Amino acid sequence: MRTLFLNPPSYEDFDGGAGSRYQAKREVWSFWYPTWLAYPAGMLPGARLLDAPPLNLSIEDTVRIARDYDHVVLHTSTPSFRADVRTAQALKDAKPDTVIGFVGGHVTSMPEESLRYAPVIDYVARKEFDLAVVSVAEGRPFADVKGLSFRQNDTVVHNEESTPLTTEQLDALPFVTDVYARDLDYLRYNSPYCHYPYVSLYTGRGCPARCTFCLWPQVTTGHTYRVRSPGNVLEEVSHMKRLFPKMKELFFDDDTFTADPPRAREIARGLGKLGITWSTNSRANVDRDTLKVLKDGGLRLFVVGYESGNEQILKNIKKGVGIDRARRFTRDCHELGILIHGTFILGLPGETRDTIEETIRFAQEMNPETLQVSLASPYPGTGFYEFVTQNNHLTVDSLVDETGYQKCTVSYPEVSADEIFKAVETFYRRYYFRPKYIWKAVKKMATSPEEAKRLLGEGVQFIGSMAKRRRIARNGREASLTAS
Repeated sequence: MRTLFLNPPSYEDFDGGAGSRYQAKREVWSFWYPTWLAYPAGMLPGARLLDAPPLNLSIEDTVRIARDYDHVVLHTSTPSFRADVRTAQALKDAKPDTVIGFVGGHVTSMPEESLRYAPVIDYVARKEFDLAVVSVAEGRPFADVKGLSFRQNDTVVHNEESTPLTTEQLDALPFVTDVYARDLDYLRYNSPYCHYPYVSLYTGRGCPARCTFCLWPQVTTGHTYRVRSPGNVLEEVSHMKRLFPKMKELFFDDDTFTADPPRAREIARGLGKLGITWSTNSRANVDRDTLKVLKDGGLRLFVVGYESGNEQILKNIKKGVGIDRARRFTRDCHELGILIHGTFILGLPGETRDTIEETIRFAQEMNPETLQVSLASPYPGTGFYEFVTQNNHLTVDSLVDETGYQKCTVSYPEVSADEIFKAVETFYRRYYFRPKYIWKAVKKMATSPEEAKRLLGEGVQFIGSMAKRRRIARNGREASLTAS
């Protein structure tokens, strides 16, 4: 079957957080690459990868394109699931014999519920879906495809799990960058912490960490870090300057690229020879010697999940990296010249007004180049979701409101959902409007007109985003008073 791999249409300001399919916007303009869909899109002759949000495609636009295909694979998520079902229904209405499969964390954790909620879905491909959706496209019966869930009469059938891909199998997958170059416009993608334009890819799958809030290892990829060989990674990277001539930075989107330090060092040495500037995700526990090798190999920035400045909360979420270790790692990065984009989460188990204040002070102490403050999102299939549902801390069933913005969906006796929601803006303001940070930004803008234009533009977007959040919070409170 001719197959369309679809990241479905979204809407302005959609932000489901890190567990959504792919964010369409956060506080500033952001689009992530649909990398998971790119792998099978490169395995099937005649397939196409369509990323609707960066192209600002409507459902009607998408239907017109999809008419040429027999089989559509949609990547969905908990925040976007209902909207994605509406897109699928429009596809089926326009061409009833279209075979529609759903993939992603939400349908992996809730395959039966998803199929019963949406008869328009013909099958769900759970976890890593590369080989499963290719098998469907090639005409294999649903019953013979591992990792598939589907309806059979009035029963939902769940086939046995597929085996996680090995290094040899990962090396045999197509290069996603070839698919990007064929089907996407890389100039439409932006990450606020990367130099624009950037390109991202994976060098491995899975994460050995046990963080209870993190969707991907718990639901889709597992806790074993399975990797491509360094030679395979460097071969793909070596072609990128030709494919993306304006590219300024490469981002490795592995959950924790530094989980295998010897391999990370080997790749870094190869990247240094290629003259590539790159960034990646890291836990705050990498030794100084490894940091030095990575920096010498072209590393510019780490995305580091600090999450909280409270030691007990870190234990509650099984972070596995304490405050003192994070301090030492951060000091080493600052001394070596490695920039940090620090990520923090408000609303994790154990949160109080005092722990929020503690986390804000900790962020100021760590002083990352940029930061991201997210609301804790309890995605089905995670330990965090189990905790909030069992203890009646879940407030609403949708993670995103009708404007596209994340809602705070958890509330604790010590701090309410409304307080947690408002604390995000407080956090941002107290961090970015410090004299120390403002002076650093002014110096940076003075040395580069391009950087000045970028920072000023993102500043305007950020202020607008915060104003919109205040309106949402105010409207929510007024609606609650009216209802009561």
